[in-house]
Amino acid sequence: MACVYIPVQNTSEEVRVALERLPADATDILDILKAEQAPLNLWLTFAREYFKQGKVAEFLQILEEGSSPEIDEYYSDVKYDRIAILNALGAYYTNLGRVESKQREKDEHFIRATQYYNKASRIDQDEASTWVGKGQLLVAKGELEQAQEVFKIVLDGQRDNVAALLGQACVQFNSGRFQEALKLYKKALQIHPQCPASVRLGLGLCRARLGEFKKAQQAFDRVLQLDGNNVEALVGSGIIDLNSGDENRVQAGLEKMLAAFEIYPYCSMALNHLACHYFFLDQHPMVEQLTEAALAATDHVLIKAQSYYNLARSYHTREDYDMAARYYRASTAELKNPKDFILPYYGLGQVHLKLGDWKAALASFEKVLELYPDNCETLKAVGHILGHQGRKEKALEHFKKATRMNPKDVDAWLEMGELLVSSDFAAALDSFQTAHTLLKRSQEVVPLALLNNIGVLHFEKDELESARKAYKQALGEGIWTEYSEGHRSVDVSPIEDNELFRSLEDKGISLDIPAEKVTVLFNLARLHEQLHETGKASVLYRLILYKHPEYEDAYLRLGALSLARSNISTSLELVNKALEANDKNVEALSVRGNLEVKTDDWLKAKDTFKSILEIKDGNDNYAMLALGNWNYYAATRGEKKVPKLEATHLEKARDLYQKVLGLQINNMYAANGIGVVLAEKGLFDISKDIFTQVQEAATGNLAVDMPDVWINLGHIYLAQGQFGLAVKMYLNCLKRFYHNTDHQILLYLARCHYEAEQWQECKRVLLRAIHLAPSNYMLRFDVAIAMQKFSTATLQKAKRTADEVRQAVFELKNALRLFGQLAGVKDKQVHGFDEKKLDMHGEYCKHLLDAAKVHLEAAEREEQQLRQKQEVARQLAMAQEARRKAEEERRLQLEKRRRDAEQRIALQLEDKLQQTKALWNKKTHAVITDDGEDGDKPEKKPKKRRKKEKKSTAPDSDGEEGRYSPRHSDDDVEDVPTRSQGKKKRRRRAVSDSEEEGEMTPAGSPVQYVDQPSDPEDD
Repeated sequence: MACVYIPVQNTSEEVRVALERLPADATDILDILKAEQAPLNLWLTFAREYFKQGKVAEFLQILEEGSSPEIDEYYSDVKYDRIAILNALGAYYTNLGRVESKQREKDEHFIRATQYYNKASRIDQDEASTWVGKGQLLVAKGELEQAQEVFKIVLDGQRDNVAALLGQACVQFNSGRFQEALKLYKKALQIHPQCPASVRLGLGLCRARLGEFKKAQQAFDRVLQLDGNNVEALVGSGIIDLNSGDENRVQAGLEKMLAAFEIYPYCSMALNHLACHYFFLDQHPMVEQLTEAALAATDHVLIKAQSYYNLARSYHTREDYDMAARYYRASTAELKNPKDFILPYYGLGQVHLKLGDWKAALASFEKVLELYPDNCETLKAVGHILGHQGRKEKALEHFKKATRMNPKDVDAWLEMGELLVSSDFAAALDSFQTAHTLLKRSQEVVPLALLNNIGVLHFEKDELESARKAYKQALGEGIWTEYSEGHRSVDVSPIEDNELFRSLEDKGISLDIPAEKVTVLFNLARLHEQLHETGKASVLYRLILYKHPEYEDAYLRLGALSLARSNISTSLELVNKALEANDKNVEALSVRGNLEVKTDDWLKAKDTFKSILEIKDGNDNYAMLALGNWNYYAATRGEKKVPKLEATHLEKARDLYQKVLGLQINNMYAANGIGVVLAEKGLFDISKDIFTQVQEAATGNLAVDMPDVWINLGHIYLAQGQFGLAVKMYLNCLKRFYHNTDHQILLYLARCHYEAEQWQECKRVLLRAIHLAPSNYMLRFDVAIAMQKFSTATLQKAKRTADEVRQAVFELKNALRLFGQLAGVKDKQVHGFDEKKLDMHGEYCKHLLDAAKVHLEAAEREEQQLRQKQEVARQLAMAQEARRKAEEERRLQLEKRRRDAEQRIALQLEDKLQQTKALWNKKTHAVITDDGEDGDKPEKKPKKRRKKEKKSTAPDSDGEEGRYSPRHSDDDVEDVPTRSQGKKKRRRRAVSDSEEEGEMTPAGSPVQYVDQPSDPEDD
């Protein structure tokens, strides 16, 4: 029997708790855990065991107590176990939301799961298990793209996180990307080969969806090898066998289904497939018995849909169409999306055709066509009932197929265009233009509505000239043509000026506007308004109202034109005229309420918004939001704060915002309002969380622009002293929504720099705001204050340079100049500043300027002394550098002389060597010649020879010593013929010695030369 031991505090004893005999009341366990201050992992262990035993209330009791603020505070250092408890709660509510059928309860479960995961993230935002839980929550909500991003965050940090890999594989599988899912399942198995056998089911399911049934069969078989009682693997393998068409395999598949049924008689999938088998055997009673058992055994919507489908087609085969339709509808009611199981829609369409319900039949068949546009049977059925259709939702693929089958079908093109208007303007315009071309070619009349729709689509695409042509073609000739093309120039008053039109009628000019052309003419006026041709737009709106005074939209557009000219009173008058035509026009009432707020007529605005709620039975979200805003402004707009009244208005505002969220849980404006109210109460952390969630939701919705939430986050960061984050938020808002051109956001940004004591940056931002709003004198006052603050801070610094003091003086003079300019402005209170404050700041700047003179003189003296020291140091450095360069130059010159001398010696030695070689060659030749002519030549006198030798050995005219000159004694000359080889060797040796002596001459030593050998002719 498994037990859990709870250590007794301050002792070595333990409390043993048998998991199979847990107390019926979880409070007993909680008392022990609290008393002994047991580790949090034991809390989770007991909660998990209660859950396994089906005791969900006790499971929740332990986990909710384990995540309470008191426990969090006591176990504040135990991050992982606290996160594990919160993640367990998040996973529980995620599963509740997944199986819940009612949308409201489902959303509530998902919200609670989100809250637990967010709380876990606040403990440690990098914990991978929390991110995995968030990903599972997003999968359950059907937000697959966001789930994919969440799992990617985990895998970027932990590439081998198996849970994240399996979650990512699930996302890919549910997104229809089966190949990518297969790769992820494989990777998970490679990382953790000993994972549960059920993980391998993913491989089989992916293979089956990819049509690789053989490999899918292998995967299921492998699961069965690891776990022979795995019912899902038996069913999956059995389905493949049943669909194979092979008699033996079909029999094997049936046996696998029977095996699954024997292992788990409540396996609804096995029951359904057995029912299918008996359906083809026409054993309908058996089909009914098996499907009813399957319905009783499961709450899974897809399996229940399959069971109802089996029953329906059994009745369908027996031609009991009413019962068949009943069960087909029951099957489709279980489905959220037709792509989950399309067959009951096809069967329902067939039954409706039999019963003559064309509209219902079309609705069913077009769902089939959305998923299988090439299904020929369904296309023929839809073609049969095409003339009976009304609204054709989700029929886009059908019409595309119909137009491909018959490109000249004008009705198909028109209806396809109607479908595309709400989603794809360009494609809708192509459809309408194709229909228009076909009608022109067949010389048929082009419907006015078609031309109007073409013009509207051009307008939405900002192709205004093309829209104008379409409207004019639809309207034809009339008085509107003269006004639109500028042939008549009339200055029409914003308020009714019917005398103009009466005078035109008196002149016999027709002003009649056919009823079918009124909307086209309104659209043409709207086009002129978009082109800023407000005169033309105004006269066309007036013309419509003259002939059709009940056309309320024309009043509203005229009111918008007046409001654009800041003429609020005229705009309000026009809106009231629209309400005279229809006092229940909610749009007109909303506009009037906003105008009354702009004129500070708060009580009337409140009554207006309340009247909207009365018309809408209290369920108009816009009116409730407006009333919430009204209460918020009422709480914050007064200069004199009345705490009790302020708290009352804030509480009313919050109640209204919460009521809106109760009606529309994803209303971002209401959530933003609650965040604002909480921020006003000083609950910055809570309001920041709300703003962050609203920001994330708004960022993911391209149709929503909410700059307020960015601004509010910036305000929160500013209030918390996080100036860097506040600056970033303001800059992002300015760039994202206002193209960097909103002076109010710049003012918020300047305030942030001001609070951070970044005076120069504050001044730069304010100057940029003045450039955008030059008439705003408060911005100039703020710039002067920033300059004054910068100068004060600079002069108060302990160490400052003369340049800094000069800059401070310069800023002070500019600030004083600005204060002087503002002092001369009339109606100072209208612009928001007080004359006494201006004088006070001006006097303070003058005082600082006087004080700055002393600071400047001191700074300049210090700067002069510093410059003198730097100059002395510079001169010393220059002198040292000059000496170093001179020494370097002297060394280089000596080195160059040495190299030149060595080069000269080498060249001279080479010349001497060549001359010596030539001389010896001549002597050798002369000796050989003398030997041949010895008898004929008289012997030379010794005296002369000695004289020559004496002469040749005398020092040369330069007086240099140590010279070497090869000579031969008389004996040597006589012995030349007999010792020629020895002489040659000695000559070579002498030459070599001469070369070695030349090579070994040290650099800088006296240069020695070798005498030229005497010419043989001299001998």
